[in-house]
Amino acid sequence: MAKSAEQGHPNQAFGWAATDTSGVLSPFKFSRRATGEKDVRFKVLYCGICHSDLHMIKNEWGKSRYPIVPGHEVVGIVTEVGSKVEKLKVGDKVGVGCFVGACHSCDDCANDLENYCPKKIYTYGDTYYDGTATQGGYSDVMVAEERYVIHFPDNLPLDGGAPLLCAGITVYSPLKYFELTKPGMHIGVVGLGGLGHVAVKFAKAFGVKVTVISTSPGKKEEALERLGADSFVVSRDPDQMRAAMGTMDGIIDTVFAAHPLLPLIGLLKSHGKLILVAAPIDRPIELPVYALMSGRKLVASSLSGGLKETQEMIDFAGKHNITADVEVVPIDYVNTAMERLEKADVRYRFVIDIGNTLKAA
Repeated sequence: MAKSAEQGHPNQAFGWAATDTSGVLSPFKFSRRATGEKDVRFKVLYCGICHSDLHMIKNEWGKSRYPIVPGHEVVGIVTEVGSKVEKLKVGDKVGVGCFVGACHSCDDCANDLENYCPKKIYTYGDTYYDGTATQGGYSDVMVAEERYVIHFPDNLPLDGGAPLLCAGITVYSPLKYFELTKPGMHIGVVGLGGLGHVAVKFAKAFGVKVTVISTSPGKKEEALERLGADSFVVSRDPDQMRAAMGTMDGIIDTVFAAHPLLPLIGLLKSHGKLILVAAPIDRPIELPVYALMSGRKLVASSLSGGLKETQEMIDFAGKHNITADVEVVPIDYVNTAMERLEKADVRYRFVIDIGNTLKAA
């Protein structure tokens, strides 16, 4: 007979979990494994709320297994390290992102691309090597193999830094891989939300000219005055779109809702690249091939990043003082936060204050 979540491991843990497709989160007792020789144990202080958490707690991707403790933007302070841990010590600021395991033998793993490993193990809602369910960061403690733990620079705030473990690496990785970081290049960022606002910050830190492309004229001042974008285009304004045609070397598209790609492809220069880092779950996007052929343009996609690149991204963020814009909330506000997130009523990421507000019953 399978052990319960509370009995599966020797160390007690406490968090908030969804237990059915309603997605309602409530206090939940479970367990974490003992700290192995290569493991790092840390006290969770903050955990970001990602839009994928919302999908998972409601089983909108059809793969959720309950009970489920969400959270893959998990940060805190190391409290214990295993005997073979080499790079981290008690007291270090650390984080865990989207996954906590992989096969370590495929080509992707060999090339520091664990995020593309076909056997990667997600931080929550998955099955760990020992057969037990993984549980995420809406909890008081986290245990992970050192390889999957990211060291945070001392100057990087943990609350604003937490969303970088998902939102940050999701935009940083394609900027680097598709060579859209050369000073003087011109890139567009579609959507000024949780991903988009961080994309603007990273691109500007690389010295790139940035145009925000949005359906919302009301976001212009925010984009230009506070986030430092160079220009702003309302995608529903034909005149503005026409004026921007053929001006961009690349575009990072962060919009989850279904939308036409043809107008965005028209903004690209010849050989330009449209990179999708979000995708609608309800229906596929149409690909206008002829528009690509007329300029040898590229439509591609990207999914988070490997551990080496994630550490690089966090170090870059520390050097350039890049954090997400966050609304820090107590754990007992989490269900309201989910409702607001579904309505896009957040600027720009919710982060749960785990350390000060999560108390075991």
